[in-house]
Parts: sequence; structure tokens; C-alpha cells
Amino acid sequence: MMLARRILVTMGVAALAGCTTFSPDGGRGDVERLVADRIGTPARVLTQAGDASAQRTAVEMRLAEVLTAESAVEIALLYQPALQVRLAELGLAEADLVQAGRLRNPVFAYSNKRHADVVEIERAVLVNVAALVMRPLALDIGERRFAQAKLVAAADIVQAAGAVRQAWIRAVAAQERLVYDEQVMGAAEAASELSRRMAEVGNFSKLAQLREHAFYADAAAALARSRHLALTERERLARLLGLPDGGAALRLPPRLPDLPATALEGGTSEQVAMDRRLDVRIASAEAESLARALGLTRATRFVNVLEVGYANTSATGEPRADGYEIELELPLFDFGDAKVARAEIRYRQALAGAADVAVNARSEVREAYSAYRTALDLAKHYRDEIVPLRRRIADEMLLRYNGMLTGVFELLADARVQSATVAASIDATRDFWLAESALQLALAGRSSGAMPTLGRSSPPAAEPAGGH
Repeated sequence: MMLARRILVTMGVAALAGCTTFSPDGGRGDVERLVADRIGTPARVLTQAGDASAQRTAVEMRLAEVLTAESAVEIALLYQPALQVRLAELGLAEADLVQAGRLRNPVFAYSNKRHADVVEIERAVLVNVAALVMRPLALDIGERRFAQAKLVAAADIVQAAGAVRQAWIRAVAAQERLVYDEQVMGAAEAASELSRRMAEVGNFSKLAQLREHAFYADAAAALARSRHLALTERERLARLLGLPDGGAALRLPPRLPDLPATALEGGTSEQVAMDRRLDVRIASAEAESLARALGLTRATRFVNVLEVGYANTSATGEPRADGYEIELELPLFDFGDAKVARAEIRYRQALAGAADVAVNARSEVREAYSAYRTALDLAKHYRDEIVPLRRRIADEMLLRYNGMLTGVFELLADARVQSATVAASIDATRDFWLAESALQLALAGRSSGAMPTLGRSSPPAAEPAGGH
């Protein structure tokens, strides 16, 4: 009985000394802090069952206003079902941590044997001593894995925020392009009608009239594509926000933000990525966790099962026999070397994977920064050089028209070139903000698998206008 008491007292003290419990927020606060530091805006992730009402209220408040990139990200963090599914992995990791911090249940064994008139009863209570001794190391591994799960959750959120921001950029640019294409369509329709009437009275050649009608037909086709693209980008944004009713009710701003006055410095971008990129930290945490797990594997390679407990035996007509029982798995066939080798191979894989992630991260940052600077230079070139130059040409053409030095269709031909230039300028601004978003993701988040590409938009040469 004394041995039984000692075993039970030891278990009770160990349980009280280190019982692991669930955290109040399930690690959500740490994840939100990691995300907020990388997306530049407060990040609130509602994952609890009682948050549904607060979730709907917060989303409705943001949808009632003009949707900015920041508010779009906030809605996605609150409302996107796919993101909530991925965040559930955080709760599973915490459950594993709590499980690792708790003692294994004792085993009670009982047997009743009858021989003629003799009844033999055996009772035993066994405690897994190996699990108790290795519990601190197992708890440390569980804590590391929970910390790694927080990094993974933060990386998922940062990735989702980047995707939402880019979808918002594309939706706003598509809407801006649609408005401009509608204006071009109106001008093309008026020019086509004017050329038709002039051709009917013999003041315009058939070839010139066909050219104006062809421009009108091209403008109609471009407008149809712009309408579909605007709808597509709105719906894509609505899906990323998790809105079940689609994007029809989204209130987007009329145009993209102005270009920044100065560019980001790229000299320290690689080091910033090494310090802040979540995939680099995840790979490092994985290697550290496996290193600790390798220590546990080596410590338990021979002793897989070691159970100690109190046991007694009683038989009819005889005094009860008290004692203790030890169960030990003997390494006669499996010496644990395969288990250790497997752990060592996984650790080497993790080290190689961490090195590969670091190499890719540096390369992606260099590529993303080049795309960022090129897109910014192109967008500023359109804004400061090409568009103003086309406007000055248009002003000169208008002066010549007022002075009767050129005809109306020469004026319209130049207007067509100017419209193509403005459309290319809108695309260049869109490409810059997409490249800026990709650079921020490359500096802080996780590889998206694709780097931004710059579109090629060049205004077509003006067709010669026909005269009389």
C-alpha cells in the first residue's frame, strides 16, 4: 500500500505542477500581431462561435462605405470562409500542445481466476514512467509546434491579404477602364455617324468612312470586353471577401491611388526578407522542432514502454499478497536505430528545405523589386511624359482645326491615338500597384509561386484620315 500511495502522490504532484490548459484566445492574439506588423493595418480575425454577430456588424459597416484596399482586407479576415478553415489548424495545434502537457492515464488491470473452490484475484495499477520522464521534452516540442502553427496561420492571412489587395487593384482599374471605354465609345459612335452623313452628300470618301466605322466597331468590341472584365474582377474580389451575394453592391473608388512621390529603397530588401518573411521563419521553426524531436527519439530508442505500478493478489483462504509490477519492452528485435535514422533524415531534409526557402526568398525579393521599380518608372513616364505630350499634340491639332488648317477627321484620328495612350496609362498605374503589392508580400509573407509581370500596352499609330 505504501508503494501505491507514493505512485499516486507522485502523479498528483506532477499533474498539479505542469498541467497545460487552453489559452484564452487560442493563439489568435499572437497571430494578429504577426499579421498587423506585415500588412500595415490592424488585423482582427474572428474565429469563435460567439463572434458571428460582431462579424456581420463589422462587415456591414465597411460595405456601407467606399471600399478601400485596407477595408477589403479587413472584410476578408472577418468573413472569408476558406481563411477560417485554414485557421482551424491553429486550434488543432493547440489541442496537440495541451495533450502533450497532460499525463497519460494510469492503467488498471484486474483478473479473476477460479480453480475448484479457490478464487484468485489479481489487481494492478500501472503508470507510464517513460512518458512522465519525457514529458518536459515532449511539452517543449509541443510548444514549438504550436508556435510554428501560429507562423503558418499568419502566413496564410498575409497571403490572403495580398490576394485581396491585388483583386481590389484589378477591380478598381477595370472599373476605371470601363468608364473611359464608354467615353471612347460615345466619341467613336458620333464620328462614325458624322462620316456616314458626309459620305452620303459626297463630302467624304468611302474609304475614310469605312475607317471611321471600323474604329467604331473596334470601340464597341473593346467596351464589351471592358464590361465583362469589370464584372469578372468585381466577382473575383467578392469571392475573396467571402460575400455570398457577389460584388454588385461593392462601392469601389473611381480610380486607383496616385503614384508615390518616392520609391522604396531596395538596398536592404533581402535582409528585410530574411528577418521578416514568414516562410523563412516557418522553415527555421520546422528544423528546430525536428532537432528537439530527434533528441526525444534518441532518448527513447531503447525504452519505448516502461510502466511501474502497484499490484496485489488474493486467493480464497490465503492472505493478500501486495507488491509492485514493472513492464519493460525489451529491445530484442527492434533496437530503435531505424527510428533514429528516420528522425535524422527528416532533420536533414528540414535543413535543406530551410536553405532552399532562403535562396528562393532572396531571389523573389530581387525580382519583385525590379518589377516594382520598372512599373513605377513606366507609370510615371506615362503620367509625366507621354500623356502630357499627347495632350499638347491634341491642343495643337485643335488650334489648327480652328484655323481651318486641318479637317475634322484628322482631329478625330489624333483623338484615337490619345485615347489609346490614356488607356495604356491606366494599365501602367494598375501594374505598378500590383507590383507594389507583390513586393510587400515578397518582403514579409510567403512565396506566391509567381512574380508580377508587366503588361505591354502601346498605342497604335494613327491611321491616315481620308479627305474629300
